[in-house]
Amino acid sequence: MIKAINIHKSYGNVEVLKGITLEIAKGEIVAVTGASGAGKTTLLQIMSGLEKPDSGGIYINGNDISKLSPYNMAKFRNSQTGFVFQFHYLLPEFSVLENVMMPALIGGVSKKNAAEKARELLKFLGLSDRENHRPSEISGGESQRVAVARAIINNPPVVFADEPSGNLDTANAEQLHKLFFVLREKYGQTYIIVTHNEHLAEMSDRKIIMKDGTIE
Repeated sequence: MIKAINIHKSYGNVEVLKGITLEIAKGEIVAVTGASGAGKTTLLQIMSGLEKPDSGGIYINGNDISKLSPYNMAKFRNSQTGFVFQFHYLLPEFSVLENVMMPALIGGVSKKNAAEKARELLKFLGLSDRENHRPSEISGGESQRVAVARAIINNPPVVFADEPSGNLDTANAEQLHKLFFVLREKYGQTYIIVTHNEHLAEMSDRKIIMKDGTIE
């Protein structure tokens, strides 16, 4: 499903990733852990196409995404990947429904079909009664579930999450963690999650520990 082969990345004189090689199978939920500064987020950004490596290759379903042009990379990210950040980054001027619809509309889906899919996801996530609310009118836990719905509306085979529960209280974090496993069973997606939360890491199928730009 996903292969990272000898990934190197530096910023200025600081070498952040020092030859990372790993493989993630289809349908796996993998937690990436380690101390701050270990290179976790940089690895996630490169694997998801948000950043390019200095050298090495990232293969998703056999395609070396590190070789894609900026235009094709943007198309690839929108159709083949989903991303959940620590902060939900919902657009405040749009409703919950419109926020979830956005990636589908960008991908060329009709407004009618995008709304239908968004409503299906919001119903599944227990948010049907929030679709016309603005982000400022819903809770932090609800906002993060909306962000998850937005990440998966295009049915991407892989979802990347960077500290997705880092801004949530214990109860909402637990609910979000369990949601990833429910979504994996329903949609068959692969999840790569950067987290400091040891409980989530232990729940995952596999835990990858990073230290000083390498995998322990």
